[in-house]
Parts: sequence; C-alpha cells; structure tokens
Amino acid sequence: MEWFTAPDLWLGRIVFQRGLAALYCVAFLSAALQFRALIGERGMLPVPEYVRGTRARDTPSLFHWRYSDRLFAAVSWSGAGLALALVTGAGDAVPLPVSMLFWLVLWALYLSIVNVGQTWYSFGWETLLLEAGFLAVFLGNDDTGPPVLVLLLLRWLLFRVEFGAGLIKIRGDRCWRNLTCLFHHHETQPMPGPLSWFFHRLPRPLHRVEAAANHVVQLVVPFLLFAPQPVATVAAGLMIATQLWLVLSGNFAWLNWLTVVLALSVVDASALTGPHPGPRPPLWYVVLVVALTALILVRSYRPVRNLLSRHQAMNRSYDPYHLVNSYGAFGTVGRVREEIVVEGTDDPAPHEGTVWREYGFKGKPGDPRRMPRQFAPYHLRLDWLMWFAALSPGYARPWFGPFVERLLDGDPDTLRLLAHDPFPGRPPLFVRARLYRYRFTTWRELRATGAWWHRTPVREYLPPTRLRAGSPGRTRPGEPG
Repeated sequence: MEWFTAPDLWLGRIVFQRGLAALYCVAFLSAALQFRALIGERGMLPVPEYVRGTRARDTPSLFHWRYSDRLFAAVSWSGAGLALALVTGAGDAVPLPVSMLFWLVLWALYLSIVNVGQTWYSFGWETLLLEAGFLAVFLGNDDTGPPVLVLLLLRWLLFRVEFGAGLIKIRGDRCWRNLTCLFHHHETQPMPGPLSWFFHRLPRPLHRVEAAANHVVQLVVPFLLFAPQPVATVAAGLMIATQLWLVLSGNFAWLNWLTVVLALSVVDASALTGPHPGPRPPLWYVVLVVALTALILVRSYRPVRNLLSRHQAMNRSYDPYHLVNSYGAFGTVGRVREEIVVEGTDDPAPHEGTVWREYGFKGKPGDPRRMPRQFAPYHLRLDWLMWFAALSPGYARPWFGPFVERLLDGDPDTLRLLAHDPFPGRPPLFVRARLYRYRFTTWRELRATGAWWHRTPVREYLPPTRLRAGSPGRTRPGEPG
C-alpha cells in the first residue's frame, strides 16, 4: 500500500484539518448568534415556511423532520463544540472510524443549516466549506498515513476555486483585461475592512501590478499544484500570499482563510520535519477512498464543463449535497458604491422638519466618520446582503420588508444584529430608507474632517413606513423601490 499514502505531507494534513475545524467553528458560531432574526420561527425568512414549500430530497436537512429555534440552536452550538474538539486534536485521539464519524457529523450538521438558510446562505464560501468538509471525512488521522488520492482531490478543489475565479474575471468585466478593476474594487467591495481605504489610495500603477499578479496566480499557478515537489509547494505559497493580501484588504467571510487552509494541505514540510509514514491503512478505508475518488471524478463533469463554457456561471452547486461545485468571484466590479441608510423617527406625522435618527450596522458603511471594521472570518449576513439590496431592490424584496417591520416592532433579535439602536427601549413610529452614494475620502479630506467616507443622497429607497394600526399580528410595511 505504499502508493496509497504520502508520508511527506503528514504535517499538511494536520494543518488542514485543524484549520478547517476552526473555520467550521466560526461558521457554526455565525449561525448560532444570528439565526433567530434571519431564519428563526419569527425571523425574516422563517425556516418552517421554507421547508413547507420544498422537498427533503431537494434540500436535505434534519429540519425537514422537525424545526424549532431550540433545535437549531442545539445543532449550531453542538457543531461549534465538535469543531472546537477537532481543533484541539480530538480526531487523532480516537480510532479512525470514530474520527471519520466526527467529520461526517460536522458536515451533515452544517449541510442541514445551509440547505434551509435560503438567501442568507447562498454564497460560495458555504458550498466551499461543505465540499472541503466532505473530503475531510476521508482524510484519515494518526491511524494511517495521509491518503494520496484525497490530497489530490483537495488540490483539485483548490484548482477550481482559483482557476474558476481567474476565468470569471478574464471573461467578465473589461477592467480585468485592461488591469484597471482595482482602481475601484477596494472602495466598492461588499464590506471594506480597516485597511481598504489605504489599499484604495495606493498608486494606480501598483493597482495594475496587483491585477496582473492576480491573473498569473489564478490562471497559471493552479496548474503547478499537480507538479512534483517542491514546485507544488511554491505554487501553494503564491496562492497563500495572494489570499492573505485579500484578507488585509477586505471582509470576505471565511473564503480567503479556507483557500489558505486548502493551500496548506499542499505544502511539503518534510525537509524540516522528516516523513511520518503512519500505520498501514486498513483495506476497508482504502476501498472507501477509492470509491470517493471515483465519485468526485464523475461529479466533476458539470463543473469542468462550466469552466470551459464562455457562459461560465459563478458559484454554482450541482447537487443538494454540494459535493462538487463551481466557484468564482468578482466577474464584474462596480465603479460606484451605493449604500442604504435606514432611519427611524418617533414623530407621529413625519414632515419636512422631522428629525430622523440613523441605525448603525456592525460591518457595512454607515457613519462616514466610522472607520471600517475587520470581522472576517466571522460573517455578518445582514450587513453583507444590505450591499446587494442597494444594487437591486428586487433582490432584497423577500426580506427587506420583514427587516423594517422588526425594527418597527423593536424586535430584540433583529436589534442584536445592529451596532446602534437609536431608539433604546421604545421602537420608532416610522422607519424609512434612503440610498446614498459613498466614496472614500481623499488624504486631504481625511485630515480635515476625520471622515473615511463622503456620502451624497441619491434617492428614496423606502418611504416612511409604519405598522398599520388595528391589524392583528404583524403587518408588513411597504417594499423598497
């Protein structure tokens, strides 16, 4: 069975498994701390309503069997606890079958969440975590050496993440081809970080170098992942460097960190640590790994066809278990940034002189004097979707009205998602939303005003809205437009 294991990559396996478990922990914490307002029984897009309209075979989840907020919380906190145990090495402290069961349970619990998460869980890092998590089930522990086939499947996943992102850019926005997209990206990305202002103000020739380097790393370097060592390690190192650059320049949940963790599984550190062969793998384990490899290769047909298509789709799953997916990011880069500012008033009859007080969000831009914060790898789901709501009111229609309704109700779960409630103890009588155009200030403006952003009003997004008196239960306010 010498062909089956790669003793030189035992450290890469450990780093990958511990890093993946840490990101699982973050994902489950994000679910546990935000779900009640988003998809809970009284949430903006309640799970019970969703599962009544879907079939279990199309969205496999234990919540098709039963849903309650208490059960969802138990799943989220149990997943976080199990992930934390794996971070500390629990997977290596138990027999191989038990270790595989741990990883399988972790994957199944998060799959149950994603498949009922609706719009809030519709992004590429969710499917990437599930695909990597499924492969981790078969990666083994100290009872066997690292299986070559699974390590190659991790490289195949990393290849699709990077190459897919490179192709979607070169086929998409013209600014990627003329190397000017980064003139705008740091300012218009969904959730800037504390260094984004400084990245945006880098000299334009350096932005062109950034874009060109991105093309090389995403379109050329991925092929080197399958080259002999140490070339594959060098390729992984280049990917890690570019991903850490993205970590510094913005907030993209755990997408960048998971890509880093995948790249670390490629790194050959045997020159420093020596090989670690591990015990001979049992036959049943070899059979499972070979079967997994055959399954992934067969299911890779549609993602490969998507990669080769001129109409390449970005971030698509092809089965309800998210086993082999397509990935990509920023095929189009916005030139201007528009943000929704949500305000409330306790004036019973709003008029031209009414004082409106602004709600503050934790991550998305609001107060121009507030420096952007770093939250990734933790994911602020409401803040992220507010960026899309500004781009397209139709995209936000299913949940924006319920969000405003909960502000008018003073719903504590919803208010916990925000950084600042201007109406503590008593909800407003009216809520409205206005669309503003934001841009980063210049060096001179920052020194003079202390403001990181300059904003100008564009139009009304949602007119002043209140709950209709006398209606039983909740009444949804007007829709954005």
